[in-house]
Amino acid sequence: MDVISVIRTKRDRGELSPEQIDWVIDAYTRGVVADEQMSALAMAILLNGMNRTEIARWTAAMIASGERMNFDSLSRPTADKHSTGGVGDKITLPLAPLVAACGAAVPQLSGRGLGHTGGTLDKLESIPGWRALLSNEEMLNVLDTTGAVICAAGDGLAPADKKLYALRDVTGTVEAIPLIASSIMSKKIAEGTGSLVLDVKVGTGAFMKTIEDARELASTMVALGTDSGVKTVALLTDMSTPLGLTAGNALEVRESVEVLAGGGPSDVVELTIALAREMLDAAGIKDADPAKALADGSAMDVWRRMIAAQGGDPDAALPVAREQHVVTAPSSGVLTRLDAYDIGVAAWRLGAGRARKEDPVQAGAGVELHAKPGDTVTAGQPLLTLHTDTPEKFAYALESLASSYDVAPAGTAFSATPIVRERIA
Repeated sequence: MDVISVIRTKRDRGELSPEQIDWVIDAYTRGVVADEQMSALAMAILLNGMNRTEIARWTAAMIASGERMNFDSLSRPTADKHSTGGVGDKITLPLAPLVAACGAAVPQLSGRGLGHTGGTLDKLESIPGWRALLSNEEMLNVLDTTGAVICAAGDGLAPADKKLYALRDVTGTVEAIPLIASSIMSKKIAEGTGSLVLDVKVGTGAFMKTIEDARELASTMVALGTDSGVKTVALLTDMSTPLGLTAGNALEVRESVEVLAGGGPSDVVELTIALAREMLDAAGIKDADPAKALADGSAMDVWRRMIAAQGGDPDAALPVAREQHVVTAPSSGVLTRLDAYDIGVAAWRLGAGRARKEDPVQAGAGVELHAKPGDTVTAGQPLLTLHTDTPEKFAYALESLASSYDVAPAGTAFSATPIVRERIA
């Protein structure tokens, strides 16, 4: 085998053979295939796609690059959730402890930011002392004692995906459906969870812009999971507007704690409870009420134990950006649009995301929303607040916000898109 032949096959719209797929994944993991060569192949896959046979083999090769975990020793059934990424998508933070409070074990392997979307690990690392990297023994111990763990996939779990995940982020190939499906499902299948709920975002702020692409991705992942013995279901959820009122690492942690305390934005609460019900049903837990566990403080108790078990201080003050800039409403009326992608790009440019895989992120950077579509606004009132430690970034962030919102005359009818648009099982 040689990598040039593999690249040319996909460049010329050919089907990669099982042998080609097995070889290129293994060779890339071992460093025989260079980043620039895998970048070329990833771009060819983005442009020309893969059929179901290729995707299944690619996923199997990713799994075979490392170890597989097993949670049979736990007394609880396991349920996991994965989001394809959005703007302001902090759902994992309240969801994992909520589902654990209802009786399931939640082994939540999460990732870092990709492009304009935030990463769960980046958010949680804004909590002083919190550790994303756990050994398999530490992960199992936290899961056993608290009911939930949110951490990075270990080096032994689908190591091919760890390399490719970071590469896709900086080469414009994040949106490739075969690579998204295989990346997510290789980790989740290798992780060993008994059931999985997929939150597939659709809209301007998602990688899947159309409902058709979201269905294709969801159906592909549900099939991969089901064929591997993992009970898998997917919800297609709206990402045309940011979730909640914040986009940025520490900002989103603060909002998540508000949700766990029984408050928080209604859309975040609604989606958290909807996903919790799907996870509990998939795990075979029928008599728990996640809304009650959110209201009575039991989910907050699990959150505090989970954060502390990973070295974090749940009572510590979260980082705050040194500089702020307020964007005001240009006129009075009804806010009819607030584009998720533009908000995500602004947060990224302010320092909440990374341009290269080696880049650090600013914990306090991001965008705070003071209104959502459907709200009445008056000229001059705060619409957005930008947060960053580096004020020279404001101008660059403001460029992405120039056409990110619309204010219609007072009395204009507004119809909100449902948060959960479809269910695929």
